[in-house]
Amino acid sequence: MSASNGCSTKTNFRDAVSELVDLLHDRLSIAQSIRDHHSQDESFHLPCAPDAVAFPKSIEEVSEIVKICAKHEMPVVPFGTVTALEGGVNATSGGLSIDMCNMNKITRVSVEDMDCSVQAGVTRRALNEYLRDTGLFFSVDPGENASIGGMVATRASGTNAVRYGTMREAVLSLMVVTSDGSIVKTSTRARKSAAGYDLTRLFVGSEGTLGVVCEVT
Repeated sequence: MSASNGCSTKTNFRDAVSELVDLLHDRLSIAQSIRDHHSQDESFHLPCAPDAVAFPKSIEEVSEIVKICAKHEMPVVPFGTVTALEGGVNATSGGLSIDMCNMNKITRVSVEDMDCSVQAGVTRRALNEYLRDTGLFFSVDPGENASIGGMVATRASGTNAVRYGTMREAVLSLMVVTSDGSIVKTSTRARKSAAGYDLTRLFVGSEGTLGVVCEVT
């Protein structure tokens, strides 16, 4: 993208893209149409396209992707369902957009404990459809079919917030890939813990600046 659109012109990430192609094959795209799709959300901000788009399927792949980008100083922008209004997906310095759409598995539901674990690409609607016959439901409703990972990143609230709370109250634990590619589990499923820093709340609302949210409990 040109500087006139408010975007950086630094796009010299060929070595990083080459390594990412070796890792992801056809799940790494530099097609203009794909890049344009990943250049903006629902906000008023001018679009800024990334240099490439990755479609990982696991937290281990996200870790390897981030390690490659860190080595080549290539910016990383997590990407969900593009329902946000903050402009957080706009790649203002170019770099790599990590599209989490393929990480869409519900990995665990505990009806007795009233909690579950999902990958970041699971949408609010998909989770509630999955829970429909259990007597449970996911209460945070921002008004759009947002991804759970994106709702963590933006600390989403919505129409049920007064009664049930926001994502700040709903999230028990996260699996996050930090800027050096490390995989971090922020907490356990325990509802109350005094074991060290509350890393979960640190990442909730961080808008992707501290790491890529990959799994949410």
